[in-house]
Amino acid sequence: MIFPIETGILIPEDDSARLLSQIMEELDYTILMKAYSKKGRNPEVLPKNLFKILLYAYMNNIYSSRKIEKACQRDINFMWLLQGHKAPDHNTIARFRTKRLINIIDNLFSQFVTKLQELGEVEYKNIFIDGTKIESMANKYTFVWKKSTNKFEIKLQEKIKNFIKDFNLDYNTEYIVSEKKVESIYLQEILKFLNEKRKNENIVFVTGKGKRKTKIQKEIEVLEECIKKQSKYDSYNDTFEGRNSFSKTDKDATFMHMKEDHMRNSQLKPGYNIQIGVEGEYIVGIDVSNQRSDQLTLIPFLDKLSATLPQKFSNVVADAGYESEENYLYLESNNQNSYIKPQTYESMKKRSFRKNIGKRENMDYDESNDEYTCCNNVKLRRIGTTTRTSKSGYKSEVTMYEADDCRECKHKLKCTKAKGNKTMQTSKTFLKKRLKSLENITSTEGILLRMNRSIQVEGAFGVLKGDYGFKRFLTRGTNNVKTEFTLLCFGYNINKLHNKIQNNRCGKPLHDIKVA
Repeated sequence: MIFPIETGILIPEDDSARLLSQIMEELDYTILMKAYSKKGRNPEVLPKNLFKILLYAYMNNIYSSRKIEKACQRDINFMWLLQGHKAPDHNTIARFRTKRLINIIDNLFSQFVTKLQELGEVEYKNIFIDGTKIESMANKYTFVWKKSTNKFEIKLQEKIKNFIKDFNLDYNTEYIVSEKKVESIYLQEILKFLNEKRKNENIVFVTGKGKRKTKIQKEIEVLEECIKKQSKYDSYNDTFEGRNSFSKTDKDATFMHMKEDHMRNSQLKPGYNIQIGVEGEYIVGIDVSNQRSDQLTLIPFLDKLSATLPQKFSNVVADAGYESEENYLYLESNNQNSYIKPQTYESMKKRSFRKNIGKRENMDYDESNDEYTCCNNVKLRRIGTTTRTSKSGYKSEVTMYEADDCRECKHKLKCTKAKGNKTMQTSKTFLKKRLKSLENITSTEGILLRMNRSIQVEGAFGVLKGDYGFKRFLTRGTNNVKTEFTLLCFGYNINKLHNKIQNNRCGKPLHDIKVA
């Protein structure tokens, strides 16, 4: 007789698999169970155990469903997590990841963050935010550019309008040719008219060499081609959604510059802008964006955190890529302190910046008269205000200044490139909020937080992309990509908790500044 081996005795007491199982047992899987139909047979592996399997695979840099299946058949830790059930096949694993978890993963992750708070690892005090670009599982040559689409659409519209004008003359019709875009639905009416005329006259279409096409056949073919192209351009414009590009094989992906540029030719690749928030070395927030700029991702990211987590973070720490007037005002309205580094912070330290007489920062400002004085003692007076609209739709009031007279100024070539007097535009609200954020990051607490931001959030990306080798997604679409990355962050957090327990570092959210 052969008795089955108890796999648990082969796993050390302090193994990360045991910690994973213990933490995951304490989560509520009610929403996950609703993803399964009550009809039919029960799943071979419990959804809770299958979720553990996925997390443990991501903890150990195993991402392919086929490799996870093989690990379940050979690895003792995976067998222990299955609790005696048969190893799931790769189809079951892939279906669970892309269909079952797609609307549930955020809830499970927020439960886990709440569990970290109960353990004293998360305080909801300081959140360090950063982003990185990760390549999509899309063909890098299936690109569609908005600029090219607009150019081809303009040419097509000119061709359509000329066609309608000639058509009205030939058939004595009164189809309208306006300055606005001719929709494909309107072209369908003209095509319907031609098809009826062809039917009434019993015109037979011909193809092949030596066959002469009738005028109606040529017009119908031209019109069908125009409708096909216009419908394609309409579909492209709907897909852009404010972006400049997308991939045909993954329409949610945008072409971006990647840090992994092996050819060193700045080639654009389809990818996603991944945003994470870190506190106490744990990833507490995740968002997937198709915007190339980090500046446009901060507000949606914080809105998502507010919707999924029980409370807000007191201090928001981010680098210069997130600085904007809109972001400053958003943080102020939410009673959150901004520790965002100004975009000019590093350049202001340089001697070349301080010697640049054309910079606003190097001019004297008279607040009572609202005017600047340049190095040649010439006044730059306020001449009016204008409104500047950002890509997100935010409108900012900008004050315009102009110098009294720059014709006799010997420093003009160093100060401005304008032919006339020097002009300058600035937002007073933005300057006020930037000054407040600058005071925050240069304080004792701000210096400590900036140092921890570079260690914690940039360190997290370094581990995920370097140690875990995660540099390209295996799935397509924003929802699938978010699920995949959330599983990765789940695994990262479990490994981080296990590491802090083993090294007796629990309850220490910040690293101290070390001085040589």
